[in-house]
Amino acid sequence: MHNRGRPAGTRAVLGAVRGRVRRAGKGSLYSLEAALEEPHCNDPTVCQLPVSKKTLLCSFEILDELGKHMMLRRDCDTVDTKVPGDRNETLNSVLPLLTEDPLPQDFSLKMASLFKNFISTYNRTYESKEEAQWRLSVFINNMARAQKIQALDRGTAQYGVTKFSDLTEEEFRTIYLNPLLKEEPGRKMVRAESVEDPAPPEWDWRRKGAVTKVKNQGMCGSCWAFSVTGNVEGQWFLNRGTLLSLSEQELLDCDKMDKACLGGLPSNAYSAIKNLGGLETEDDYSYQGHMQACNFSAAKAKVYINDSVELTQNEQKLAAWLAEKGPISVAINAFGMQFYRHGISRPLRPLCSPWLIDHAVLLVGFGNRSEIPFWAIKNSWGTDWGEEGYYYLHRGSGACGVNTMASSAVVD
Repeated sequence: MHNRGRPAGTRAVLGAVRGRVRRAGKGSLYSLEAALEEPHCNDPTVCQLPVSKKTLLCSFEILDELGKHMMLRRDCDTVDTKVPGDRNETLNSVLPLLTEDPLPQDFSLKMASLFKNFISTYNRTYESKEEAQWRLSVFINNMARAQKIQALDRGTAQYGVTKFSDLTEEEFRTIYLNPLLKEEPGRKMVRAESVEDPAPPEWDWRRKGAVTKVKNQGMCGSCWAFSVTGNVEGQWFLNRGTLLSLSEQELLDCDKMDKACLGGLPSNAYSAIKNLGGLETEDDYSYQGHMQACNFSAAKAKVYINDSVELTQNEQKLAAWLAEKGPISVAINAFGMQFYRHGISRPLRPLCSPWLIDHAVLLVGFGNRSEIPFWAIKNSWGTDWGEEGYYYLHRGSGACGVNTMASSAVVD
């Protein structure tokens, strides 16, 4: 792949190689690090300037899914020496490549201390010393990325160490996010009628008993199922007076329009719930974090829906609808969320395009903090992420596409 299209005499030679593999939905994600030796190039017919021999440190991410291979990332940087047996020896040569800013002399010591605390806080274990050394390099790269995201955020959000800080961007996106949201249109829904009354200054369905505890989708791109069950839980509570924790696993197993851990669409999930005849509770059909045979029993279904509706993209009207009708399923661009810790996030629009939505969540409320308007968003990454599992995003600017795919079930 690296040598494709290169004339003979300019092709790099493979040196030391390291590799890791992680499960990703129904496939495997391979992370490879290799040293490539590029030869002298003095032939004016194939190179514009004389180039001396150099060593490249390259990182590759390859997804092997259902027998198909896909190159997700290829990054190469020049280093002064070959990759030796102990990766720690290359740390100082690699560090300057991770950020455009000059690094203080004690940077590597600070990173090592942060990484040690990260391992302790999140109870991380790695299969080998090489794996731990690789994760340290990913962690350092991620801290540089988090600093850049922090510098460009216009809200009050703080970015830094999270439980995802040892994952590459490609691993995080492949395992936890949902590419189908921006790729497939899904089932067409009827547009909901607008709420006539204006939105109150603030609202929070958590305080009114309409929201279950924060759940954890695990290493599975099933956010779409959690977003929909959260909405249906709220709709059932508002119309029937009982809050039930509903089964996401039923949707992973029985919704054949969607792709379980490989992603799905809320519009399809509503249709599946209606066609199946309802949802079982979490207790009766517990979450496993991977697709298995459908085990739905209509006799055990505790909740049903009559239909589903698409909601307005006007955020003021969306807030009014939420305050009157209940929590709303939405999809967003998850830019920066890998490193989000707390505060109100407001990334620059070019960095968080509303056309590149890749994560489904649940709007449960809205308000203001220090005169900054926000949406309160229930996520599905557990309570050890964000503000006890919640994300706060700027309201009124269409931040990260929060208003582009709002929907709700209908319970009569």
